[in-house]
Amino acid sequence: MPHAFDKLESNDKLTAQVVICSIIAAFGGLMFGYDIGISGGVTSMDDFLEKFFPKVYVRKHRAKEDNYCKYDNQMLQLFTSSLYLSAIVCCFFASKCCKRFGRKLTMQLASLFFFIGVILNAAAIDLPMLIIGRLFLGAGVGFGNQAVPLFISEIAPPKYRGGLNILFQMLITIGILCANIVNYATSKMHPNGWRVSLGGAAFPAIFLGLGSLLIVETPTSLIERGQIEQGKKTLIKIRGVDDVEKEYQEILQATQLAHQIKHPFKNLMKKSSRPQLICGTILQIFQQFTGINVVMFYAPVLFQTMGFGGNASLLSAIVTGSVNVISTLVAILGVDRFGRRGLLVEGAVQMLIAQCITGGILAVHLKSTNVIPKYYAHIVVAFICVFVMGFAWSWGPLGWLIPSEIFPLETRTAGFFFAVSMNMICTFIIAQAFLTMLCHMRSGIFFFFAVWIVIMGTFAFVFLPETKGIPIDEMNERAWKKHWFWKRYFNNDPAHEDRQDAKLSEN
Repeated sequence: MPHAFDKLESNDKLTAQVVICSIIAAFGGLMFGYDIGISGGVTSMDDFLEKFFPKVYVRKHRAKEDNYCKYDNQMLQLFTSSLYLSAIVCCFFASKCCKRFGRKLTMQLASLFFFIGVILNAAAIDLPMLIIGRLFLGAGVGFGNQAVPLFISEIAPPKYRGGLNILFQMLITIGILCANIVNYATSKMHPNGWRVSLGGAAFPAIFLGLGSLLIVETPTSLIERGQIEQGKKTLIKIRGVDDVEKEYQEILQATQLAHQIKHPFKNLMKKSSRPQLICGTILQIFQQFTGINVVMFYAPVLFQTMGFGGNASLLSAIVTGSVNVISTLVAILGVDRFGRRGLLVEGAVQMLIAQCITGGILAVHLKSTNVIPKYYAHIVVAFICVFVMGFAWSWGPLGWLIPSEIFPLETRTAGFFFAVSMNMICTFIIAQAFLTMLCHMRSGIFFFFAVWIVIMGTFAFVFLPETKGIPIDEMNERAWKKHWFWKRYFNNDPAHEDRQDAKLSEN
């Protein structure tokens, strides 16, 4: 006799409707990526530094200034990190908005907040106005990063969920590349090139805002909010077939169970919710402590530290940005074929090798006031590309994909809030502290991140269950309860037993 939970696979047909909706939603990633890329380029522009950070400008042009310390300024770091401080707070409100008003409206609010921030930044006349603009950008990032991965995971068929969700990371990498190209062009536009760079962020915000008017709401969100018939119609539309009864019943069952949970944040603390919560949040910590944002935030600054000229450093950032985009394609094509764990472990090994070689070369050849020999500088750029490659097909996209697919519906928005906010907290810490760490740790900063990479690679290999191809509402049964370590969290847990009894009685 088959087990009550044994189910046929969901409809795996990939329709144009799903692809179009996923691409439009993923433009939230383009907003995020453009901002990551634009910050480092703008903070290396003399016109920008002279207007807002004159002390850094003077220090930068001193002949004997320490290579590792010329950009060490807390206010300059606050320009970058204030966005993530705002995003941390706004993630909480975005999670509430996602649950109560849907994923679609949350994305529309993300584009609105981001657009306001762009206007304030591009028109900034003093540092407070600049920081306020960054706070609005942070609200846009917080709302977008909360809604987009959930949206894509909920509309995608299980067979293609990994690749479609990585569109979000793909657009992040394209945003970084576009920002690097814009920075390279505007660095020659004196004295207001930085305004053009910051103002360029309006384009992805406008596209997401207008595009979100065309996309559908997810069936899960509609049914969760009581719009049952509309949810079923939308499910038929995105699947491209009339027979969606099985998937519809699964969503209906999941929402009924979710409605029994009155306090999802409190429910996250229960024993059976801990595996998802621990893995979802710790992956975000690990993603940021790979050191990737050291490269992406401050690539032009980092390359100038190594002795590249201003334009050459921006050009080098374009090279790393291009590698980032191309390598993310590998993740899109491979994540549903090779699985999540394999890519994470391989990526960790590759990043570890690149970080150690880069740190070793800088330790030997880049002292306080010299210029690194060109031969070694080019080797460093090459290994930074190797590092970016490893990140782009592993911890970059999967750091967003896995948390968006592992939580059951009753704790999904609450659980993903913890994951996204943890990402923003760690990004804030890195953005605020990196230039100071570079000044004090020098080349040792690369070995600092290398230690983290060893830890995260080990964690992925030992503790992370494989989620490839598993329907999102069957994750507990087919992944967590079968994992050698996490299965103990589902034994003798009253909350889990209540949900299991409810499922059995309905089946």
